[in-house]
This record gives sequence, structure tokens and C-alpha cells, in this order.
Amino acid sequence: MASNSSSDVVILALGVALAALYLFRDSLFAASKPKAAPITQSKAANGSGNPRDFIAKMKEGKKRLVIFYGSQTGTAEEYAIRLAKEAKSKFGLASLVCDPEEYDFENLDQLPENCAAFFVMATYGEGEPTDNAVQLTQNLQDESFEFTNGSHKLDGLKYVVFGLGNRTYEHYNLIGRNVDNELAKMGAVRIGERGEGDDDKSMEEDYLEWKDGMWEAFATAMGVEEGQGGDSADFAVSELESHAPEKVYLGELSARALTKTKGIHDAKNPYPAPITSAKELFSLSANRNCVHVELNTEGSGITYQHGDHVGVWPSNPDVEVDRLLCALGLYDKKDQVIGIESLDPALAKVPFPVPTTYATVLRHYIDISAVAGRQMLGTLSKFAPSPEAEVFLKNLNTNKDEYHTVIANGCLKLGEVLQLAAGNDIRAVPTTGNTAAWTIPFDIIVSSIPRLQPRYYSISSSPKIHPHSIHVTAVVLQYESVPSEGVSQKWVYGVGSNFLLNLKLAANGESAPLISNTSAGQPSQVAMPSYRIEGPRGAYKQENLYKSPVHVRRSTFRLPTNPKSPVIMIGPGTGVAPFRGFVQERVALARRSIEKNGPDALADWGRISLFYGCRKSTEDYLYKDEWPQYAEELRGKFSMHVAFSRENYKPDGSKIYVQDLIWDDREHIADAIINGKGYVYVCGEAKNMSKQVEDVLARILGEAKGGSGEVEGAAEVKLLKERSRLMLDVWS
Repeated sequence: MASNSSSDVVILALGVALAALYLFRDSLFAASKPKAAPITQSKAANGSGNPRDFIAKMKEGKKRLVIFYGSQTGTAEEYAIRLAKEAKSKFGLASLVCDPEEYDFENLDQLPENCAAFFVMATYGEGEPTDNAVQLTQNLQDESFEFTNGSHKLDGLKYVVFGLGNRTYEHYNLIGRNVDNELAKMGAVRIGERGEGDDDKSMEEDYLEWKDGMWEAFATAMGVEEGQGGDSADFAVSELESHAPEKVYLGELSARALTKTKGIHDAKNPYPAPITSAKELFSLSANRNCVHVELNTEGSGITYQHGDHVGVWPSNPDVEVDRLLCALGLYDKKDQVIGIESLDPALAKVPFPVPTTYATVLRHYIDISAVAGRQMLGTLSKFAPSPEAEVFLKNLNTNKDEYHTVIANGCLKLGEVLQLAAGNDIRAVPTTGNTAAWTIPFDIIVSSIPRLQPRYYSISSSPKIHPHSIHVTAVVLQYESVPSEGVSQKWVYGVGSNFLLNLKLAANGESAPLISNTSAGQPSQVAMPSYRIEGPRGAYKQENLYKSPVHVRRSTFRLPTNPKSPVIMIGPGTGVAPFRGFVQERVALARRSIEKNGPDALADWGRISLFYGCRKSTEDYLYKDEWPQYAEELRGKFSMHVAFSRENYKPDGSKIYVQDLIWDDREHIADAIINGKGYVYVCGEAKNMSKQVEDVLARILGEAKGGSGEVEGAAEVKLLKERSRLMLDVWS
């Protein structure tokens, strides 16, 4: 016992000594340990250790240009990369292409005198910056934001602006203009004119017309001469002789999809959602298609709110994949495994996962179904199979009017352009026997054609009623092109909506319909395009169940939280899609309220009015049988106004549209907005409908205020938008 007691004392003493050493360690060891100088974080501190410091990255990479892009769908990013490539090929200048969300802007004033900043800025929604450019635009506009010089000044900074917008929207190219104005206010100096692209007409043509003058001004301002660069590849494509098959991407959109591992499902990792229901909404007499598709998200972790958008990731149709494989001379080795490496990752990242195959790239990863761009044709002409084909492409490249007549009006894709230039018949089913092979390096194809993007649709359901099901309402895009000399009229098919139509047919075991038209000069019978809808390695098909890769994009298009607020919804055609979700949202709330508070629970609710338009009540009246059921559940608080443009007419014989019904109901609408503090929502086509609806609303409010639509009414409409009581979800 005595020895145990002694051991305890020793251990206790040792513990006390160690504790004392720890408590007084700084003073005891100060002599042997040099004092560290205090570290202060300076705004001006640069260094390669900070991944958000673009100035340091420019110096390390010897880059004279920094190009920021504000992009929501990828288009602005594509133009930013194109500008970087042109600066390299024309002047030999290297660029740093930046997502502004990934960088800080305090040291923008430190950009050296021999450098310049480019801003490629898209305007999103109702005059808003894209999600990734919110912080950048706030920093530029906020006068209290200081750069490293201690002020809100950028004296002498050289800059270039190209804005992307759509003229059918009220705030056309507002963000590009704002960035330009704010930079000028801070003393920065713009190079050349501000560029503005209009997606309603031709973004590409606007860019091409702007860039030549800008580059001339750029050369003068930067003291450089054209010809100092040269054509150089962005990517190196190699054919791999041996590679583990399970590591080859065959259309998978993410590494998680390839390895079948769990993770968050978003735009970078879409979820293959099973299709639980798919049906046709139009009658046979409509000679058009509108599909209703229900996507099961149970167990995926995906959530949504009414008014959100669902992104559907389509593939390219079989015929266009085969056409381009034949035109590139790759059909016989379409399944060859290839690796792609970026030769300048800061300028051009490989836009899709690798290793993969030639066919996979054309089917799943790049947008070969888009109309061929004019600029790329000049580059491709060098690889023509004949002198005549080379001349043909060069003419299209340099002759804007010819390009517009033949390519734009003809809606010709790249594969069709190559066939046409080589004298092949673009109407025939493409084979290696009827399609001349061009010697275009595949890296140029990857550089020239943008990534295949998801197609977005307003979700037409409410999670309050369908918590694990996302509903899509999509009219199928099919129209005939404008013929020209040498190019006859042909059917044009929208990629996303025809992909959904294929899924609907397959899910129901239906055969593809034929489009018939026997009038003079029209195609007599054309089958719709087919898609490889079973997906990579059959991942999108399990027996008779089909899937579609999707993700959800958040929206601010929301109902007011208080059901006492009147709601006015205007959505002709498939513009009614989100309003089906809105009404379902209110129905779910009504059920809970009545269950909790009794049959009079909705007595003080605001009125919900839906203005809808279609052609005929018997052909394209969407969800015709559902609306009366919703009206019954909402106990008289829901009213529907429907315009049938090809069924009911005005006394003068002209058609009736939703704006006419709004005017007819002007007294209620004015009262709901002015006295009831109501909310107005518009969804649908932007160019005509949306503008005309706003004009009618301005007239109603202006007259209710004792003035005119042009003055008082316009002011009221503007105020409603500023207070988020007039919200638009429109497209061109």
C-alpha cells in the first residue's frame, strides 16, 4: 500500500509541474523562441496563395487581358472565351477568363497600364444581373466600396463591354449599360463602342458587327498590331488504344453518374428522374403536340417551389449525329475512345467529361442541332473536300446577306451546311456513301460548337400537392423553314420539346406520328426525329420505365404569402404552366384552412383571377377538366377568363386575346391592384403578348387614377415592378 501511495504522489507532482510549464510557456521559452512579427492583412497584398486574386494570376500567367462574364445559361461565357481566343490569334495576347463569382475586386485598380479588362454581361429576368455577377455589379455601383487605392476610383483603367440581352424585354441590356456607366463614372476609359447583342434577332450577327471595330480601337489603345498571333489549337484530341471501359463517359453528365455514387443533384449532377405519367394535351385535330410529363423525384433530395423551373437535359437526334459523323469522316470509328486535353486551361476548359467517344460528344455534349454560326465557317473552309466547297463556305462566312438567306432562314445545322457545300443531298438519310468527308480536326469542332445546354420549363405543379413529382407542360416545337435557291423547305424540330415527345411516346408504348402536308411546294410526309432516349449504358430505361436527367432552377416567381391579397395571373398557351402550380398551391392551403377553421375559412381571401388564351376550346384548351375542380375547392375565390382566338371573334371580325379580356374586366383589376394591393403575374411570349398586356394594364391603372396610360399608368406599372407586385416569366 505504501508503494502505491508514493507512486500517486510522484504522478501528482509531475502533473502539477507539466501544468505550470504549459501555463507559463510563453515567458519561460521567450529567449529561445524569436518573436513573430504581427501579420496584418493588407488590401494591397497579392500572392499566388490567394485563389480569388485575379491580378496575381494574370502576372503569373503573363496575361494582359482579364475577361469577366456574367452568364446564366452559358452564352455570355461562350462569348468571353471567343474574345479571349481572338485576342490570342490576332495579337498573341493571353487572357484570363473569369467567373466573377470566384474573384474579389478590391484590386481592380491594380490592373497594369498595359492591360485591359473585358466585361461580357448578360441581363437576366427583369433587368437583373446573372447570379454569378451580383457581387461584381454591387461593387461597381456601391460608392462606399473601396479599391486598394482607398477610393471608389479606377482612373485610366482600360475596359471593353459587350452586353447580351433581348429587345423584347423592357430593360434591354441594362446590366451591360450599367457596368459601362459605372466604370466611366470611376474614371475608367472604354475601348471602342459598347457592344450589345440582341437575342430576339441575332446575337451572333450583333457580335460580328461589333467586334471588328472594337479590335481596331483595341489595337490602337493597347499599342499592338494584328498578325502578332496565329492560329493555335485550344485542345489536343488523342485516340486511346486501351482504356478501362467502365471509366469511359458515354453520355453521363457527371462523375457521380458514371460511378453511380450518391450526391447532391443540381446543374452539375442532374438526376435521372423516372417518368411516372406522360400524356398528350392537344386533340388530334390541333395538328400540334403539347406534352404533359410527370417526373418522380422521390429519394433524390430534389425539392422545388411553385414557380421554379426544371432543366431537362436532352440529347441530339440520331439523324444529326449520323450526319455530322459522316461529314467529319468519323462514322466508321464513332465508338473510338478519345481523350481531350486543354492546351490552355485558363482560356479553354474541356467543356465535358473525358475520356469519351466521337459519337458521344456529338450526341450528348455539344449542340450540333443549333443553326451553324457564320464565324466558324471561315475556319472550316480550309478543310473542304473540294475547291468549290471551300468557296461556298467562304462566301457564307463573308457575305452576311447570303448567310441569312441560306443558313439562318433555312435553319441549317453544321452537318447540313457541310453537306450542302459539298453538293450532297441534305434531304436524304445521311450515310458514308452520300456524304462527302471533310478533314476538319476534331479539336476545332469541340472549340467551335458550344456545350449542349438544358432546356428550361416552368414547373406546372405545386409541391404542396405533388411533393415528389415535378410536372412539365411543353408545346412541341415543329415548324417549316424558309426556302431559298438550292435549299428547299424542310421541317425544323426543337431539340428539348421533341426529346420530351419521344419520351412520352416511349413511356406509353406509342409509335411516332407522321407529319402530313400535301399542299403545293410543301413536304408531303416527314417523320419526327428519334433520340437515343435509353441513355448511356441504358441508364435511362428500366424495362418499360423511362427516365430523363433533370435539375431544378430556383425562381422568384412566387405567390404572395398572404392569401388575402388578390392575385391576377395572365398566361396564354403554355404560359399557363406555372399558374397551374399557383392554383394548386392555393388549393392545398384552402384544404388546410377549411379543415382547421371550418367552411368559412376562405371568406376573407383575395380573389384569384386567371386570364388564359388558346386557339379553340376543342383543340388546345390546356387542363380544361381541372380548372372547374380547383374553382370548387376554392369556394368561389377562383375565376377563369378564357379567350379562344380562332373560335370567338370581335364584332369587326378580329381575334380575341387575353389583353382584350383584361380590358373587359378593368374595373375589378383596377380595384384589386389599387385598393386591394393585389399582385399581377404574366407568363408566356415576350415579344407581343407580354408587352401588350403591360400596355393594357397601364391604360387601366392610368384611367383609374384619372390620367392616361402613357403617363400615370406607366408610372404605376413601373412602381408595381419595383415592389415585386408585377412579375414576369416570359420568353422570346
